[in-house]
Amino acid sequence: MIISACINFVPIILAILLHEIAHGYAALLCGDDTARRFGRLSLNPLRHIDLFGTIILPALLIFSKTGFVFGWAKPVPVDFSNLRHPRRDTVIVAAAGILTNLTLALISAGLLKLAPGIDHRLTQSIVILFLTNMVIFNVVLAVFNALPIPPLDGSKILLGWSDNYTVRCFLNAYREGTLFILIFVFVLPVAARYLGFDFNPLGYLLIKVSYLLTDLLL
Repeated sequence: MIISACINFVPIILAILLHEIAHGYAALLCGDDTARRFGRLSLNPLRHIDLFGTIILPALLIFSKTGFVFGWAKPVPVDFSNLRHPRRDTVIVAAAGILTNLTLALISAGLLKLAPGIDHRLTQSIVILFLTNMVIFNVVLAVFNALPIPPLDGSKILLGWSDNYTVRCFLNAYREGTLFILIFVFVLPVAARYLGFDFNPLGYLLIKVSYLLTDLLL
């Protein structure tokens, strides 16, 4: 049970937490120390875990077999007005999480090629499964966060440089965006499955793109 939890849940928690910490460090380098002042650059997971987004939702997605897993931590606080070059740095801060996940996936894929050299069969199997999940979860999280839907990073990467009032209202529509995501990646697919048909358009998009990237790495 403990080994299974480590293999399945530790990679997604690491992917989520390091994603958020990357936002905080990027903001710090760009002039905003809010995340550091709030103690959010720490590797202590208790400072970052969101009960629903980090634990409950990934578990629901795993057990409901939607085909992919994602989640989120408590967002790292960033005061965008403190950034030295707000338009440029907003994009940099938003992209930091995605780039971190892709880097973790790349490192895990490299380590995976060394795993067959482990002599102990059980240890080798555990390491291979763990690193494979690290690749898959980090790729899925990177692809998911690249979607141009607030509050996901993709929306800020695409439009964060704009001062247009309508664009700013769209980027700040966190509740509406989160509700849209939950409905299309969890509620509708699960409800459709119970009604006897398949409906998971956002999931299919995430899975297809994630598989393409994962195949390149593995």
